[in-house]
Amino acid sequence: MRLQNKTALITAAAAGIGRSTVALFLAEGAEVWAADINQQNLDQLKADFPRVKTVRLDVTDQNAINDFVANTGNIDVLFNCAGFVANGDLLNSCEKDWDFSFELNVKSMYRLCKALLPGMIERGSGNIINMASVAGVSTAVANRLIYSASKAAVVGLTKSIAADYVTQGIRCNAICPGTVDTPSLQDRLNAFENPQQARKDFENRQPIGRLAKPGEIASLALYLASDESSYTTGVAHVIDGGWSNI
Repeated sequence: MRLQNKTALITAAAAGIGRSTVALFLAEGAEVWAADINQQNLDQLKADFPRVKTVRLDVTDQNAINDFVANTGNIDVLFNCAGFVANGDLLNSCEKDWDFSFELNVKSMYRLCKALLPGMIERGSGNIINMASVAGVSTAVANRLIYSASKAAVVGLTKSIAADYVTQGIRCNAICPGTVDTPSLQDRLNAFENPQQARKDFENRQPIGRLAKPGEIASLALYLASDESSYTTGVAHVIDGGWSNI
């Protein structure tokens, strides 16, 4: 098993990419802490995967993070998966969305990394995976100014952590997906006047002709969490069906 004797913390773990990653990490032998703010989804996750440890955790709350870290054992792998997609171009955006997006998409990662890193350094080993996006990293995406800016910041955070702690046994990488078929995407599609056409439009912008499956992103997270990627750090891994490359 590729994650035997490893303990992982996954945020936004009760749905979509996070849930698929929980399932895969458990299957590969990890002890998994699944964090989310949706208690109902956490309860369902626990019912489906009895081995998982669940915690209701608001990753924008520093005190809640401190309490979790203080009352939890060693974390070998941190997968920062929580995020928010704000729509709008520069003139059709607002500071409220900017502040919340950077609070959730970037600062929560900063806080969790900072809280868990000392323990990783003490043990001489640690692995951080941050969820970024092709938006703002590998390509420009119309009507996603704030989201793109926040995800570009995630890559900067990732590379800086990798550079600062590479000699202390810490690896830090980012995942940069294209459009993934998740419940949160469906919620966004339902806001369109024609959700079916909106879905087709999202599918068509990937040259591969479809949306990513959450399990495909989870498989990349598994590789990065495992010792198979032990020579990989500071990399923004694009997985976007050719959107930004061909």
